[in-house]
Amino acid sequence: MMQSNPFHHPRQMDSNPPTPYAFVNLETAERNIAAMAEKLAEYGISHRPHIKTHKSLEMARRQLSAGAIGITAAKLSEAEVFADGGIDDILVAFAIVGEGNLQRLERLHRRIRITVTVDSWEAACGLSAVGERSGKPVRVLIELDGGLHRGGRQPGADIVQFASRIRELPGIEIIGIMAYFGLIYRNQTKSALVAALKEESRMIKSVIADLRAAGIEIQTVSSGSTPASKLCEHVEGVTEVRAGNYLYNDVSAIDMGLAEPEDCALRVMATVVSIPLPGMATIDAGTKALTSDRSHHSDGCGIIVGMPEVKIAALNEEHGMLRYDPEKIKLTIGEQLEIIPNHSCVIPNLNDFIYAKRGGEIIGRIMTDARGCSY
Repeated sequence: MMQSNPFHHPRQMDSNPPTPYAFVNLETAERNIAAMAEKLAEYGISHRPHIKTHKSLEMARRQLSAGAIGITAAKLSEAEVFADGGIDDILVAFAIVGEGNLQRLERLHRRIRITVTVDSWEAACGLSAVGERSGKPVRVLIELDGGLHRGGRQPGADIVQFASRIRELPGIEIIGIMAYFGLIYRNQTKSALVAALKEESRMIKSVIADLRAAGIEIQTVSSGSTPASKLCEHVEGVTEVRAGNYLYNDVSAIDMGLAEPEDCALRVMATVVSIPLPGMATIDAGTKALTSDRSHHSDGCGIIVGMPEVKIAALNEEHGMLRYDPEKIKLTIGEQLEIIPNHSCVIPNLNDFIYAKRGGEIIGRIMTDARGCSY
């Protein structure tokens, strides 16, 4: 059972903090965690949530308590923070390149159960050296290019030949494959999402069959994306998923039909500070409080709760520019607006902490323990 209020408490808790500030509706986040855990369990798929969404030890512990088998980190620095926080099963879903990074990996490898991805001979040789020095093999997932072409081996002969080659290296244990099919975010209808997931499954099953035919044992098939996890009934061949965004949701999730506004736990509060012309207003939240990321399927820089007719048209560093019909909408200087951001995963890294709300009241702070850990 969770503590009733395990969050950080400053000596003076401001019940009405200065804007802009980010907050999480705990009831919503808890509902999202439970729903994902229940659905994945129903379909026999393990969850290794990506903590880059929240970068918070407290939120990771909640995900683990709900049944997650471990966590996924984007970079070694995130893994270091979470290992120091007591989490001992971590996948680093990023290529480990360079002697300095290999030394950091080795320190983690000696402490906890860590798995890394690999898609190059050079990186594999470095991992092999870590395994030999430490006296235990480094667990690796071979990365499969899921279509974004940001990394990974190609399906067919390329991934089979690569796996067969690195299998001969000492100090490495190939436990499976990892893929991220990021192109799925370009789809908007459920039918298009399901078609994309069927193609993802087809590719994964084909690659697994090729690798096994070559004598390469595959235990773990790790696939990413919140869409694949929320629609896991259409996914085949996968043993674990790495959903992260599902925890908070955002405008992108709404636009894809994967969430409703009430499923969006993370919000940003901002204040109207200027109305230079009729139909034009400025808020005190810019790219440093929201994000310059755009949704694939809608214009604007976020959704103002209760005011869908008001568009956040542009952001500077400290300013957000609103556009609206002054005949229909009346804004006032000092008015506070609640905003659902386009991309929730960016927001925690902009803040030392995010306020935790329950029943609409601030009850503590969710610390961003791995803020700035992108190295």
